[in-house]
Amino acid sequence: MADQNIWLVNLEDYIKAGVHIGTRIKNKDTKKFVARVRSDGLAIIDVMKIDERLRYVSKLLSKYEPYEILVVGRRETARKPLQMLNKYTGINVYPKRYPPGLLTNPALDIFKDVDIVIITDPILDRNALIDAYRTGKTTIAFIDTNNSLKYIDLAIPANNRGSRSLALLYYIITREYLSSRGILVKKKDFPLDYEEFMEIEYNEEEE
Repeated sequence: MADQNIWLVNLEDYIKAGVHIGTRIKNKDTKKFVARVRSDGLAIIDVMKIDERLRYVSKLLSKYEPYEILVVGRRETARKPLQMLNKYTGINVYPKRYPPGLLTNPALDIFKDVDIVIITDPILDRNALIDAYRTGKTTIAFIDTNNSLKYIDLAIPANNRGSRSLALLYYIITREYLSSRGILVKKKDFPLDYEEFMEIEYNEEEE
């Protein structure tokens, strides 16, 4: 087993949260992130690649102020993780159906003039993804094995459905953002466990 110090969190936490569990659909764009395919056809995402992309994205986000970032997630299991991200970092989040004009119509009260948009699921959050692309935002997205890379500048391969997975992914982004911007002196000073980011009503992984 690789040295645990190379991981943003313990490898066991990644496995327990199921961030590596893909789908039975393997899009051609995501094949490079697949470590293996189980006998039942379920794709398994390479955890090292998940960790590497999370590390890169976290460093990138740390260069931006919270008001310059928007995170969108319509899926129910993304609601609590996004709310916790906003609570601790101040980053703009929209944890429900994306409304027309949020990124494109300055006349609206809800309009967000941001530089980076993070998409939780390119399928469910497609309207936000397209608006981000059309308005020239840097677009980051969590992609499962059934997603494509169209309109995405930087993809993070991961299970973007399960409550534990999304909780851990957004926990890491929250903690790393605070650490990289000097708000946390040490990562261990972050007072929460990733499970506190989890939407309790959806505590089972969907496969």
